[in-house]
Amino acid sequence: MTEALFTACTADLCDRFGADARTGGADLRSYGGRDTARGLIATLQCREDAALLRMQLAEPGQGRILVVDGGGSLQAALLGERMAALALDRGWAGLVIHGAVRDVARLRSLDIAVLALGQVPRRGGRTGAGCTGTDLFFGGLWFRPGQYLCLDADGMVVLDHAPA
Repeated sequence: MTEALFTACTADLCDRFGADARTGGADLRSYGGRDTARGLIATLQCREDAALLRMQLAEPGQGRILVVDGGGSLQAALLGERMAALALDRGWAGLVIHGAVRDVARLRSLDIAVLALGQVPRRGGRTGAGCTGTDLFFGGLWFRPGQYLCLDADGMVVLDHAPA
């Protein structure tokens, strides 16, 4: 992979790959200290329960982006400062949360990309309900493990493979 392509922004990827560069996503906002991220996708589905997310973030991230389908719920936060710090320590490039986060001021101090629908101070549950490694669909986009995701201030681009 050339350095120039690796650092390409979402607009450049759309120009280069056309219809193969799928865009969309829900009305997500940036909450992390980093506005850009690129990496292979890992997926998790959980609603208002953060236990499985914590377990996933404890695994080596290897530069991947974890896409979490929280069902769009803004009733309980799936991610807060401590879990985002764990993700950063374990090598995750970023998180896309189709749900809520908390500890917003402290999330902005961490050098990791975090996109989410909104924020709420209530913590998510701890039952471990959910599943990992499944195909997700929200905001008009499919997210599948192993696909490539690039995000920046312009939005998100999903490609079937990392650009060569």
